[in-house]
Amino acid sequence: MRYLVISLFFCCISCTSYIKKNNFKKVSETTVSAHNPYFSDLTKDYVYKANIKVYDNNFSGIFIVKKISKSKHRIVFTTEMGAKIFDFTFHNNDFKVNYVIENLDKKLLLNVLEKDFRMLVHEQQSVINEYVKDATTVLETKIEGQTSFYEFTPKGKLTRIVRASKRKRKVDIIFSTISMDTAKNIQILHHNIKLNINLKAIN
Repeated sequence: MRYLVISLFFCCISCTSYIKKNNFKKVSETTVSAHNPYFSDLTKDYVYKANIKVYDNNFSGIFIVKKISKSKHRIVFTTEMGAKIFDFTFHNNDFKVNYVIENLDKKLLLNVLEKDFRMLVHEQQSVINEYVKDATTVLETKIEGQTSFYEFTPKGKLTRIVRASKRKRKVDIIFSTISMDTAKNIQILHHNIKLNINLKAIN
């Protein structure tokens, strides 16, 4: 019983610490949903110059996201010469590793990349709570049990997704240089492990 009380206490912290720290105020009722439009076009290949730093490894190359069907995305990362570094498929709740180089073929790391890239391409998510500060709106969601916060500008542009751990923010996905429904610059920043991903769109 004592363990249950403690667990519930930290669960409450996980859902509010990011909000309280940034002085967001809760909206009494919400009927909106969290929408990420940046990888939603079936006719488009999203191609980025990428740099991925993971612990003592530094990988540079071409990062491609392709929406294959309504509920399926494929993400491929290659060297500039075309050699694959990794190749993943997301289909609904399923995650398939089509290929990954040996240096990255670690269960823990693959789990982290799966969560990161699922947030990156997940298009529509129901909202638990809505918060506001000045003209910024934050929508609290859960993706496979993970609490996430979507930040929107007054014009409805998604600029950041934050995944929270039990006690603090864990990962930030930052979208910038936004044109239409494309984020030309994307950063995935981890606060608890040495993993950062930088993507810059290739025109």
